[in-house]
Amino acid sequence: MLTVSQMNEGTTKDMNKIEETADNLGTEKKEAILQNFDTFTDYLSQKVHVGKKLGLSEEQLTAATKKVASYLAENEEPRNREEKVLHELWKVSSEEEKEVLSHLILKLVA
Repeated sequence: MLTVSQMNEGTTKDMNKIEETADNLGTEKKEAILQNFDTFTDYLSQKVHVGKKLGLSEEQLTAATKKVASYLAENEEPRNREEKVLHELWKVSSEEEKEVLSHLILKLVA
């Protein structure tokens, strides 16, 4: 069984991977992905498809979606109305509600 410390360490490593990936995208590509909501959901859809091909479970995909959403909420300003709504919902959500939102985002792009 994982301890709280081990879970926090895993979350920190995962967030570092997400930040590294975002940094490696480059400002121009990241801006292009986030500027338009359809482009953003298409990009997420492609990543979910890859995750499914790699054999990730629904729970693993949801956890990854939650980590990406947390990163975006903490590090990126919304660039359109849809992102603004998601950003505001994320800010006021409990951890349980964020889990539900992550499932819904995953369902939206899958």
